[in-house]
Amino acid sequence: MKGPKPRHVPQRTCIGCRQEAGKRAFIRIVRTPEGRVAVDETGRANGRGAYLHPERACWERALKGGTITYALKIAPVKEDVEALRAFAMALPVEESEGI
Repeated sequence: MKGPKPRHVPQRTCIGCRQEAGKRAFIRIVRTPEGRVAVDETGRANGRGAYLHPERACWERALKGGTITYALKIAPVKEDVEALRAFAMALPVEESEGI
């Protein structure tokens, strides 16, 4: 019994909590060719990318440590960090299972 081939779902890892999931479960941040760091709403922008869950805890963890610097291989400027923080504040606070 042959059915349709299951569709491949790209897997990504959250730089905040290190959990793996399908690419669509994340928000992508990107290092632009100009050397800035921004939220990539489309998930297709040019530049080196990193992924975060759409939960405030993951973003706070990534912004507090040096994980964004390590993942994107660039130290974000203060304005970019503040923009990412503002974006994170609009995200839901997850009452999750002890991450």
